[in-house]
Order: sequence, then structure tokens, then C-alpha cells
Amino acid sequence: MPEVLVPSARWPRWLENFMSSHGGTALTVVDGGMRGVAEDGSTFTARLPFSRAYDGRPDDLADFADHTEQPPVWGVLLVRKGGFAVARLEAGEVVASKVGQRHVQGRTKAGGQSQQRFARRRANQARVAYEAAAEHAVAVLAGASEIVAGGDRGAVDEVLRDPRLRSVAVVGPWLAVPDPRRAVLEQALRDAQSLVVVVENAGGAARLTDRG
Repeated sequence: MPEVLVPSARWPRWLENFMSSHGGTALTVVDGGMRGVAEDGSTFTARLPFSRAYDGRPDDLADFADHTEQPPVWGVLLVRKGGFAVARLEAGEVVASKVGQRHVQGRTKAGGQSQQRFARRRANQARVAYEAAAEHAVAVLAGASEIVAGGDRGAVDEVLRDPRLRSVAVVGPWLAVPDPRRAVLEQALRDAQSLVVVVENAGGAARLTDRG
């Protein structure tokens, strides 16, 4: 089921909208998340950012939203073929960031040896791009033990294979982003701090969103 990112400040209104659409909702805390079951059978599960577990009261909406507090030092890493963006935050402020692009050729319809040469060239270009992204990630993320990641999972894995980044833990949510650019990074920083909500309507899964 799709995930929805809801800024903590919008959480009370989001819940009010859910109840208005689906009727009275019973709230419980299950496995570190808040679960709601509405009169019409629709449900949602809300989880805190940074893979944090919630153990407070289910009916205390302010307390749940307050648990979105940022770690003292954390970062964001976005990687896709040909592009990356990385940032480190301390005390809620961005103290270092870098956005970069590297050319990686797209796919070709050629066959035979031409296809093989093209595949090798493309693989080499991707490797160089990931190595460059790793170098910048090492510098920017210095001191950050937790990061929120996004983009292409395989590309992120390649960057994090750098031995200097092995101590960095990837926490949720995973961010689905286009090719990283400055504006994409800025939105990712906001999304990384949002509640992660999965909604299933009584008739099938549906996606609700409220970025505020």
C-alpha cells in the first residue's frame, strides 16, 4: 500500500478529515505506530519519522505529533543514475549540502557487440558517478549517524558501500524522488520529518496526502 507523508503540524487536521470522511475512529497504539479503525471499516496506520517508535497515549494527538523531534545530527542522501543530493543538519539547521550531476547514458536498442560495449560504458559511467556521490557524502555527512535516503535504492546502496559510510544508518521514510536537484533536496528535507501514514479505505487501498 502507498505511503503518505503528513507534516506533524497538519496531523490533527488530517485526522479530522479522515474522521469526517469515514466516521468515528477508534485509535490504538500498535507496534510503535498509531492505528485508526473507522466506523465504515477504513483504517490507517501512522508512524513517526526517523523510524522512531511511539509508546504514548493514542488519544493524545499533540503528544504523537511532538514525537517527530529531529535527531541532533542527521542527514539526507538522494541518489539516482547521474545525480545526487546530500545534506547534513545540526540542531534543525542545514549546515552542509551538495547537489551534483554526472552523465550516465540511457539505454540503447542496439544488439550484439555494440550492445555489450554500450553496457560496459554505461556501467563505468554509473560507477564513476556513484564514487563521486560517495566522496561528497563522506564530506557532507561527517558526524551524522542517521540519514533519510531516497531515489534509486540500488544507487543508494552503491554509494553506501563506501567503507567510510558503513556506520551510517538509513532510517525511514524512504523518499521517492525524481533526479535530485536543489528544489528536490529542499522538499526531501521537509518530507523526511513528516509522519508516514498508510490508509486503506473500506473498498480498497487509497492514497491520502496533506503536505500542508
